Amino acid sequence: MKIWIVGGIAALGLMMGVWAQDGPGPQDSQTVAKPKNAPANNGAPANPNDDQSPIPSKLSKKATKDNDTTDAGAAFNAEASIVNLDVQVIDNYGNPIPNIPRDRFRILEDNVPQTLTQFSIGEAPLTVALLIEFSGRFQQFWTSGWAQTLTAAYGFVQTLRPDDYLAVIAYDLNSTILSDFTTDRNKSMEALGRLRIPGFSESNMFDALTDTADRMSKIEGRKAVVLIASGIDTFSKINYDQARKSLQESGVPIYSIEMLQIQRIMAEATGAMSSSQDLTFLQADNELKTFGKETGGQAFFPRFTAELPGVFQQISHSLRSEYSLGYSPNNQAKDGKFRKITVQLVNPGTNQPLRIVNEKGKPVKYTILARGGYKAPRAVE
Repeated sequence: MKIWIVGGIAALGLMMGVWAQDGPGPQDSQTVAKPKNAPANNGAPANPNDDQSPIPSKLSKKATKDNDTTDAGAAFNAEASIVNLDVQVIDNYGNPIPNIPRDRFRILEDNVPQTLTQFSIGEAPLTVALLIEFSGRFQQFWTSGWAQTLTAAYGFVQTLRPDDYLAVIAYDLNSTILSDFTTDRNKSMEALGRLRIPGFSESNMFDALTDTADRMSKIEGRKAVVLIASGIDTFSKINYDQARKSLQESGVPIYSIEMLQIQRIMAEATGAMSSSQDLTFLQADNELKTFGKETGGQAFFPRFTAELPGVFQQISHSLRSEYSLGYSPNNQAKDGKFRKITVQLVNPGTNQPLRIVNEKGKPVKYTILARGGYKAPRAVE
């Protein structure tokens, strides 16, 4: 059945008809990451004669193994002498602060100052995994949650540049790669067109998020996971603490856009939301904020559809205005331990926190966004 989105839902960006079909479901295995030093994936379907051929439901270990012939441990050890960081500096309004000189940055690893060996500024193509919660819990067909989710997904895709790579992944009980990394926006739109009727009511966010970030850790260049979700996890194999640790180690920024804000406000105002439900959503808010803070990303909580373009613009500006830093750790021990990273801005003359002012000479409060650390490699046995 062909579904046309019209009227008030036209803002979803579904300006053309798409074939209705079930949402995420079990299928075959395929990668969602480009191996290092390998040509970019053009996102072609597994079966060239069938654009709707089966696409993987799980980000299995086999997927990476089949598509990346480089031994992960050996590759990591080869690059262990340099730690690369993508750093953002934003003001109170979320706007990036440009043109900060190299000598203003200071990096601490486990509270020990490090010597900055690499520094660059400038825009570069992005590699983004768009991870979408699509379950019967909040995205039932033709509900407001369904409409908001599709509005956000289609809207974000339209903000990307032609040379940006995008993968589209949906999750409920399992994760489904709807399209692998590609610069072909038609393939991305076709993938979103498959989000019509959810398959399960579970929402296993921790599993989907960590699996995606883990696979993206193999990708070079500027990258991020953009999560569109309620923030609630129902049945993941791992818990919050395990997910938090895994995301810290992956080094992939997480940008979250939490849906259902206006529904929560209305439910609270009318007394339709119980205290336990309210607590569950507050916990979800805090978890998304933590994921963003510790990975160098951000969390957004738009109340209305009209706020989404501003959120997309802020994510784009943040990712495209990053400072790329690199250093050779003083601690070269290959012990597999987690090393905490702190990035600071200092005045090299006084060694005090850097004072930034605007065009009127007034001080600007700023926030530094960078991943919180990395896991040291282990010696090859």
